[in-house]
This record gives sequence, structure tokens and C-alpha cells, in this order.
Amino acid sequence: MTTDLQQHPAESPAGGDSDRLDKSVLLVAGVVVLGAIMSILDITVVSVALETFQREFDATAAEVAWTMTGYTLALASVIPLTGWAADRFGTKRLYLLAVLLFTAGSVLCATATSLEMLVLFRVLQGLGGGMLMPLGMTILTRAAGPERVGRVMAVLGIPMLLGPIFGPILGGALIDSASWHWIFLINLPIGAAAIVYAWIVLPKDEVEPSETFDWLGMLLLSPGLAAFLYGVSSIPEHGTALTPEVMVPMVLGALLIIAFVPWALNRRNLHPLVELRLFKNRNMTVAVLAMMLFAIAFFGASLLFPLYFIQVRGEDALGAGLLLAPQGIGAMITMPIAGILADRIGPGKIVLTGITVITVGMAMFTQIEADTSYPYILGALFVMGLGMGGTMMPIMTAALATLTAHNVARGSTLLNITQQVAASMGTALFSVILTNELKGKESVAVAGALQSAGDDQAAVAAVLEKFGLSPDQLDAVLAQVPADMADAFATVFMVATILVACCLIPAAFLPRTKVAPVDPAAMMGH
Repeated sequence: MTTDLQQHPAESPAGGDSDRLDKSVLLVAGVVVLGAIMSILDITVVSVALETFQREFDATAAEVAWTMTGYTLALASVIPLTGWAADRFGTKRLYLLAVLLFTAGSVLCATATSLEMLVLFRVLQGLGGGMLMPLGMTILTRAAGPERVGRVMAVLGIPMLLGPIFGPILGGALIDSASWHWIFLINLPIGAAAIVYAWIVLPKDEVEPSETFDWLGMLLLSPGLAAFLYGVSSIPEHGTALTPEVMVPMVLGALLIIAFVPWALNRRNLHPLVELRLFKNRNMTVAVLAMMLFAIAFFGASLLFPLYFIQVRGEDALGAGLLLAPQGIGAMITMPIAGILADRIGPGKIVLTGITVITVGMAMFTQIEADTSYPYILGALFVMGLGMGGTMMPIMTAALATLTAHNVARGSTLLNITQQVAASMGTALFSVILTNELKGKESVAVAGALQSAGDDQAAVAAVLEKFGLSPDQLDAVLAQVPADMADAFATVFMVATILVACCLIPAAFLPRTKVAPVDPAAMMGH
């Protein structure tokens, strides 16, 4: 089977200095990073616009949440198809289609005149965005070869780690200075540039279609993932998983996913939608477990930092985003170093060190209070960033470095499904824990009830009676709100610290020596 590696001489790692990322690989990396930036930034940029959508479309918080949920479900549904489609149509054609879908969806979102239209166009965006990350990983890994997977994964890690940090800054700035439409319109010039750039730089596809499409696998896995993630993403709204609105889609989705497993492993199924037989590769199995635990902890905890700044310290979305910058700076310092070291000495030692550093940084947040000094907080974020730069991408390196070129597309699809599911689970888990912790604080409950009562004196009196408070006691109770909220956040950060520390277990089984590269013949699928 002809692969991209055969089509583009510069993509082969063979040459004078195979350890360095040459110009051609860096050009390909630029294409991939541009697409990843659009896809990942879009998720966090839109998150800061939810209150604006409520006002613009006169909708409830639950209704506007569909602008996020619809995108996530489309993302999850299309990711499993990416591996097959990349082999069937070629990575360049599929990448151009993904960028086109995402850009067109962005422009249509900006023209939406109702919430229903916005959700529909967000789904279109998600169909394109879901393919960008697994495709990008496939293109970059094939371009660099097994010797340099760590370094190219570090390049791709920049938007993956920095998107959640700088997305709120960009979103807040665009909404404050222009209007909500610009959080979507900004993707038009970036998307147009990405299409032209990819058309010029990526090698021509010369595929030989031979694989049949796994229709049964698609009917099981894509709806299964969508239903499961819909249930998970509904948990914060209901405050528990034990409601029919959450349990029915979660159980239905889980059953469909479980039914997919024996079908994917069936010997008669030569080309399953997602290649679960890759789990025979020990590095892949350990890396997927490490990625799942890390994504639950990292993406779940990422929700807490801006919320602390906004709810406890009174910062706006833009201010909260700027305060998260030290985390991004720390990641940018260690990520390229970790990429080089992962290629030279194996990812195991790098990941163990990175997770240990993150655990230390997260543990610092367990001591947080309402008036904790900003230098302490920013220092803790910087420490966490240093650890993050040496964690996520070396884990992916461990998974992909020993795969053949043909299996890279399938491996990257598997990793992206894992990351998407784990990130949704982490976000739901931490949202529910934080909500329940806040509910247990009387001062917070009083403040919430008073906010709902507004200027209605009878309603205010009813609140005071409900909580057994006199008007004289009210000021003292409300003054306690920031301290109680900070205490709730500190408790949730304790859970996050424990979860991050648990990542050390699978990380201990990652290869601690240089991963043996596959021979060139195997890399080209012969």
C-alpha cells in the first residue's frame, strides 16, 4: 500500500541527521498546528460566550449549553471514522475537507439568528473539528518517522495545552471589543490560510483503496460514543448521574460501545472502524491508560482555575485568562525539551517526572484561600505548566512511536477517542464535586437564594426565615461567602491532586529507554 511516506522524500527520516526536524517536516507541522489551534481554541473561546448567548437568544443556561454539547457530540461521532477515511481517501484530501467543514461551520455560526441555528452550525463545525486532531497526529508522525515522534508530538502539543489557557483570553477580548459573532468569524482567515497552506505543503495523495467500510462498527460506535458523552455532559446540569435524563443515554451508549468490542476483535472483521487489536502493543495499552487518567485529571481541573478567579476573586473572563498565562509559559519551556528527551531516552522517565511536578503544583492549590497571594497562585500554575509540558505529548509518543505508518492513523484515532471521552468525564466529575461542595456551604446557599430573590422584599424575608437568620446576621454570613467558596475549591483540588498522582501508576510501565524504531520496510506497509 502506498503511503505518504513514499510520496514525499523529505518526510523520510533517513538522511544525514535524522534526529533534527528539517524544513519540510516543520512546514508540515505548521499546517497541522494551524488546524489544531482552530479546533481546540474554538472549544474554550465559545465557553466564555455562554452568558452572552443567554442574553442574545433569551435562553436558559441549559439551552445554550447545547452550543457546547452539540459540538462535542459531533466531534466524538466523527473521530472513529477518521482512521478508515485517512486510509481510504488520503490524509491530504481529508484534511482539506475537515478544515473546509470547520471554516464553513464557523462562518454559518456567525450568521445564526436563533439558538437552534447556532447549535446546528456548531454540529457542522464539530464534524470538521473532530477530524483535525487525529489527522494532524497521523500526518506529523508519518512525516517525521519513528525516530522523531517525540519532537513532532511536542509541536502538536502546543495548541493542545495552550488552547484551554488562552481561549478564554481571546474569547473575552473579542466579546468585549467587538461582538460574539467574531469568536466564529476569526476562524475564516485562519481557515482560508490553512487550506492554502495545506494544499501547497502536504504531499499529493496516491492511495490504493482496498479496505471495506465497517458499517456495523459505525452503527455501534459512533452513536454509542455520542449517547454516552451526552449523558456524561448532562451530569453537571442535574447534579447527579442517578437521573433518567443522564442514565438512559449513558447506559444505552455504554451498551453500544461494549457491543462494538467483540465485533472489532472478530477475525472475520478485517478492517474494524477502530482497531482494538492495537492493544496487543504493550506501549499502546499503557499509554492509553495513562492518557485516560491524565485527561480526566487535567481537563477536569482546568475547569477549576478560571472559576476560582471569577467566583472567588471577582475577576472577569479576560482577567482570569490572563492570570492563567504562567501555566502556558511553563508548558512552552518544557515541551520542546521533553520532546527531544522522549526520542533519545524514551518517554517513561519524562512522564514520571512531569506527573510528579504537576502533582506538586496541584497540591499547592489544596491550601488555597480567599485571600491567597497572587504570586503564590501564579507560581503554582507555573510549576504545573512545567509538568504538563513533559506529560501529555510524551504519553502519545510512547503510543505511536512503534506503530507502522499504516497503523498510525488507527492509533491516533484511538488516542483521540480516549482523550475526548476522558476529558468529558473529567469535566463532569469536577463540576459535580464542586457544585456539591458549594451546596454544603450555608453562606453560599444564602447568597444564591438572595440573588434569586432579587429586590422582592417578601422573597428576601422568606430566605431569611428559611435559613433562620435575622437581618442583623446577614452581613456576617455574606462576608463568609468568599472564604467558604475558597474552601470548597481547595477540597476539589485535593481530589484533583490524588487523581494526578494516580497517573504515576500506568506511567511507571511506559518504556524508560529509547523506543525501538520500526524498520523502513515495515514503516511503508510492505
